[in-house]
Amino acid sequence: MDGGPRIDVVGLGPAGSDLITAGTTELLRTAAQVYLRTTRHPAAAAFPDARSFDHHYERLDTFDDVYRLIVADLVDAAVAGGPVVYAVPGSPTVAERTVVLLAADPRVVSGQVTVEVHPSVSFLDLAFARLGVDPVATAVRIVDAERFAIDAAGQRGPLLVAQCWSRQVLSDVKLSVESPPERPVTVLHHLGLPDERVWNEAWADIDRSFEPDHLTSLWIPQLESPVAAELVALDELVRTLREQCPWDQRQTHASLSRHLLEESYEVLESIEALSGVDADIDSGAEGPEMADRETKAVADLEEELGDLLFQVYFHAALAAEQGRFTLADVARGVHDKLVSRHPHVFGDVTAETADDVAVNWEAIKKAEKGRTSVTEGIPAALPSLALAAKLQRKAVAIGMVLPGLAEDAVRVAESVDALSHADLESDRLADGEGGARDRAEAVGDVLFAAVGVARALGVDPETALLARARAFRSEVEARG
Repeated sequence: MDGGPRIDVVGLGPAGSDLITAGTTELLRTAAQVYLRTTRHPAAAAFPDARSFDHHYERLDTFDDVYRLIVADLVDAAVAGGPVVYAVPGSPTVAERTVVLLAADPRVVSGQVTVEVHPSVSFLDLAFARLGVDPVATAVRIVDAERFAIDAAGQRGPLLVAQCWSRQVLSDVKLSVESPPERPVTVLHHLGLPDERVWNEAWADIDRSFEPDHLTSLWIPQLESPVAAELVALDELVRTLREQCPWDQRQTHASLSRHLLEESYEVLESIEALSGVDADIDSGAEGPEMADRETKAVADLEEELGDLLFQVYFHAALAAEQGRFTLADVARGVHDKLVSRHPHVFGDVTAETADDVAVNWEAIKKAEKGRTSVTEGIPAALPSLALAAKLQRKAVAIGMVLPGLAEDAVRVAESVDALSHADLESDRLADGEGGARDRAEAVGDVLFAAVGVARALGVDPETALLARARAFRSEVEARG
């Protein structure tokens, strides 16, 4: 084979040397320079004199780094020593990253090096034959297992997942699916080889019931629900920011804490604003101005929820980097917890009222966590009004009888009246009867009773006081 810098790309087929085309065999037999991407292929043994790039796999950390170095070496070899035949597993036109990178190499794009890709048999031919599937008639989507969460986003199937080369890769595929398929999926292993196996497997077992390798694929006829495209894209964005943004690279769980708190309060503020709009609409307000307020309030809440969701994804990404848990673990955990806490929906428990649900919830939570009291797990650092409100809700949930609206309202009025008659000049600093300590306790009673009033009225006291404080702030700013 004579000529200038040239690279002929051929495929070794999906299995043994019997599936290599005659044209490819002739090129490999007569070429002066033959390179195999890897010798880890059943047909590679037929060409013992060919050089391989296995050494790159052994010393580089990522496949992309390996592939880019392979392309550089191939082009260098063609420029320095004449025509090269480059053989890849399967077909060079199917899921072969090095061929994509080779076509984009500047020396190839400029015409300095000529590249010709030769057709060959791919694993797809064997896979569809074994499955008895016409990929055109059934509109099959073919995805790489390592990019399943991204490339299968929004898809329901059928899907043929290629290069399922490890249990970890299969685990990532499994965890990226929100609703597991109810029907078994099909595993295709070592197609075209003497130890070929094709069998059905339960979705839950695809990453633990067998040992996959680079000749393993997965057939998914249909997913119960599509891989969530938007959520997958956000997860990928967070990973990219962690890799490339200096600020994001510096963050830890602790450094992000204040941002999580701030975003939570901004969500609450947006909810409050939208609730005000809804109240005005319920009161009969209408017209263009009302419509504009509603549109803005809805958009604000959507945006603030997105900012809060980003914090959740960020913390999950940090934990995944540390090998502690993943976003999928977070989602699965809360899913399973909610199913467990709703036996009246997913089991045979009866709950007629919201109070019944709350009682069941607390009993299940206490049993799950081995707690001796329903107050365990309530953060001591909660703002005082929020802490009082949560403790009152817990008390009601376990059947304690608390004062009602009228009783708490009377208590507030009486306590305020008593405090209004305090002799502030004579006992401002005293700790005895009627002194500062007693007044502090009395004020606490007033506030605690006020929380009871809010609870009876279905109002969150923390949010209500924040709203009043903001309104007062506006009054102060108007005057000063």
